[in-house]
Amino acid sequence: MPTTPDMTTETPRGGNGGEKSVLLDHLQHEVAVFARRAEQTRLGGVGQLRNSMDRAAYLLLNRLDNEGPMGVKALAAAMGIDSSTVTRQVAPLVESGMVKRTSHPEDGRAVVLALSPRGQSRLEEVRASRRALMAQLTEDWAPKEREDFCTLLTRFNDALSARMGQGPAAEETPPAS
Repeated sequence: MPTTPDMTTETPRGGNGGEKSVLLDHLQHEVAVFARRAEQTRLGGVGQLRNSMDRAAYLLLNRLDNEGPMGVKALAAAMGIDSSTVTRQVAPLVESGMVKRTSHPEDGRAVVLALSPRGQSRLEEVRASRRALMAQLTEDWAPKEREDFCTLLTRFNDALSARMGQGPAAEETPPAS
């Protein structure tokens, strides 16, 4: 395995001595490639178009599955996004029957969003497809490498969330195992 400089190492260039190491350039490039590839994998996990689901739908359904029914404001706060964004993103899920709107039990004027049986089934299909893809992509990794990758990726996502003022993991909750 080739050695690389520590991410905190400064690499003098052009006499200014203040440019970050080549490793940080490599890291930002790999994050950009990862983001593009991750978005591409949503188109079916293991290549099955029928298992496609956009990121917003997946995250909303996953949140409702893990935390149960909740109002738009609570869902928006839990995901670190605006209520109007949740309303816009949930509309096609309601229309397709994956999410149901009901009246709040204590305040009939308020709306509660809940995962429907159809939404639960669809979410499980997508999770299984994505799980199979993750297994294929990491089949030659040791279990410890998978664990370390998850730990570091979670730490990276938490740092991004904190930088955006959302606190750790505000947007996403890992799927139930």
